[in-house]
Amino acid sequence: MTTPYFNNLIGAKALHLLPANDVLIIDARHSLTDFDFGKNAYLEAHIPNAHFLNMETDLSGEKTGSNGRHPVPDLEVLANTLRALGLRDDMQVIAYDDASGTMAARVWWLLRELGFEHVAVLDGGIGAWTQAGFALSAEPSSTKVTTAVGTFTRKPSLNRTVTADEIVAQLPIAAFTLVDARAPERYRGEIEPLDPVAGHIPTALNQFMMNNIDEHGYFKPADILRAQWLELLEDTPMDTVVHYCGSGVTACHNLLSMHVAGLDVSTTGAGIYTGSWSEWCADACRPMTKKS
Repeated sequence: MTTPYFNNLIGAKALHLLPANDVLIIDARHSLTDFDFGKNAYLEAHIPNAHFLNMETDLSGEKTGSNGRHPVPDLEVLANTLRALGLRDDMQVIAYDDASGTMAARVWWLLRELGFEHVAVLDGGIGAWTQAGFALSAEPSSTKVTTAVGTFTRKPSLNRTVTADEIVAQLPIAAFTLVDARAPERYRGEIEPLDPVAGHIPTALNQFMMNNIDEHGYFKPADILRAQWLELLEDTPMDTVVHYCGSGVTACHNLLSMHVAGLDVSTTGAGIYTGSWSEWCADACRPMTKKS
């Protein structure tokens, strides 16, 4: 692709200008309470040439009952899925949803897990596309994996990931700065609509991922996001920051916002605990709290 690449966010007008042959668009719409919602929404109308990937199957791995609600998928299977959709190393990947990037950020993170850097989230999602006056399509793009038609080459991960065992080991010395992306009432353990246990990991701070979004559903400007993060983290080294959420999806949104803010988020910087609360609370031996 000869035009500049986008590595975190892209606007609707910029997406519209990208050469069709050089961009792979992923529709990541999903509901945590209605697993058919995303596919049905895609079939009704989507951004032209977009391909639908299912959060529960394409973007998550097999659930064992102890590895969380959205475990990381088999990365080679995901790579082959993307190749079947035509992904090349020189392409731009764009992910969108209808939820201010909460689901699309997972695609962003997974592509980076495959070593693919040129991936961005459509700021404002499908709503931004229609508000800009661009048409939708009801014509589906095939997502059936047959032969690997793309030439995408998997590379080393661009992310930093942390396991439950690593967190357990560091808790006595507070070596990690844990950041919980869930709503404050879930963090405090007042409600828990999705997991069997309420509360959070001890020592964790709370930064609700919707704090990244303005009143119109777009990411806040980079300087505001940066100020928010620095107020929360103060002088905390970025390489100690570990994001988590309920199942490893919206934690990616917080990490993305740090990228937008221009903070240090290299492979040795802020990371993700991919199993998140749904994995953590599956083991009663792990410490849990409702105290802020």
